[in-house]
Amino acid sequence: MSWTVLFTKQAQKDARKLASASPALKQKAQALLDLLAVDPYQQPPPYEALVGELRGACSRRINIQQRLVYQVLEEERIVKVLRLWSHYE
Repeated sequence: MSWTVLFTKQAQKDARKLASASPALKQKAQALLDLLAVDPYQQPPPYEALVGELRGACSRRINIQQRLVYQVLEEERIVKVLRLWSHYE
């Protein structure tokens, strides 16, 4: 059974920024999103649990600088994408 992937408004803005920055970044992000729709805990690629303000969220690298940040809502089987650019901004 697959997971539903939803985007916050910030993630939608980040997706537009990512697409305009580089087709390769867009392709890599789409591959990660496809993976999340199948199993948000699948490894590789590795993910890390975040702390601080983003406690409860996970992060995967799109490239060396950009991250895909998401929350997993187990009961609803939803992956909520919070950021697609960087969680440092």
